[in-house]
Amino acid sequence: MKKEYYEVLGVSRSATKDDIKKAYRKLALQFHPDKNPDNKDAEEHFKEVNEAYEVLSNDDKRRRYDQFGHAGVGSSAASGGGQQAGGADINDIFSAFSDMFSGNRRGGGSPFGFEDAVGGGGGRRGRASVGIQGTDLKIRLKLTLEEIAKGVEKTLKIKKQVTCTVCNGTGSKTGVTESCPTCHGAGEVRQVSKTMFGQFVNIAACPTCGGEGRTIKERCTACYGEGIKLGEVTVKVTVPSGVEDGNYITLRAQGNAGPRGGEAGNLIVVLEEVPHELFSRNGHDVVYALAVSFADLVLGTKVEVPTLEGAVKLTIPPSTQPETMLRIPGLGIGHLKGGGKGDQYVKVNVYVPKDISHHDKELLKDIQKSPGLSPTAHNDKEAKGFFEKARGIFS
Repeated sequence: MKKEYYEVLGVSRSATKDDIKKAYRKLALQFHPDKNPDNKDAEEHFKEVNEAYEVLSNDDKRRRYDQFGHAGVGSSAASGGGQQAGGADINDIFSAFSDMFSGNRRGGGSPFGFEDAVGGGGGRRGRASVGIQGTDLKIRLKLTLEEIAKGVEKTLKIKKQVTCTVCNGTGSKTGVTESCPTCHGAGEVRQVSKTMFGQFVNIAACPTCGGEGRTIKERCTACYGEGIKLGEVTVKVTVPSGVEDGNYITLRAQGNAGPRGGEAGNLIVVLEEVPHELFSRNGHDVVYALAVSFADLVLGTKVEVPTLEGAVKLTIPPSTQPETMLRIPGLGIGHLKGGGKGDQYVKVNVYVPKDISHHDKELLKDIQKSPGLSPTAHNDKEAKGFFEKARGIFS
């Protein structure tokens, strides 16, 4: 997801133009590629800073951004990434600061070779498309372990930018748009400068139409000419079995609608596993902790245990030791890629009561005296057998 432009520049939403300009200059100098050679992170930061400044330094774009977020600004600023940053060709970004660092290398110019578009403008984007692509939308979906085990279909109500029904997304009150008089529908303008090294062409988004190539003569009053407004929609999400916490599902074209007829962004559904009160998860297996009495561990018993599919009978064999894991096959979580399910494991432990009656105390005292139930007697017996074997070896 794209960062907030105010966060990128490190300013508040009430920042003045001077505050924004000062923050921009400081960060642009900090992350300029000439100061950070072969540093991809710095280059990306530099693009983000320029993109944020291009929007927040423009009163109209800043108003639209404050109202609609990334969906309300120009196509290159809304899309993020690629060869452009903030509506300008990457040549413009580097060349705008070349005078700051021209003393660092012979002849000035960008070390990345972006100023080599002589005459032909090799970095141009081509003609603008109709409308601006909408931004992606991210939501979190909580799932129980039972839902994860089998898979589930969820119906969600989400708030997002939807197409304005008054103007049908055109942004025009009359439904009519015109070719931009500044760029004549190209969506970009070119500035040619001649130097002793040759002719240089800088390509930038048209300041009049924001790179769209079309202008609106009379704006729609319902959406202020954006073609989108805040609304609520219902979306169905199919979650397969076996997903894990942090997995996500991308629903194409289900995100925020694009301004003025642009393609909608994507809806990214991030899955969140809710901790279960009875079971813990281990991959596709589930684990249930069962406490039974000392007598049941020694003599063996049958108990009823819960599973993700209902209660089942489980046999505990005689002389079962504490911490033993008993397996119930096929009652775990379905595999994400299909074909089979995990198992359920029951971890058996001895139950130790905190409060017991006088009668039970007396019974336990009698049991305590029994040599057959004492671990000391067993240890002494094992030790005696060991020494007898050792005496036979060395005699």
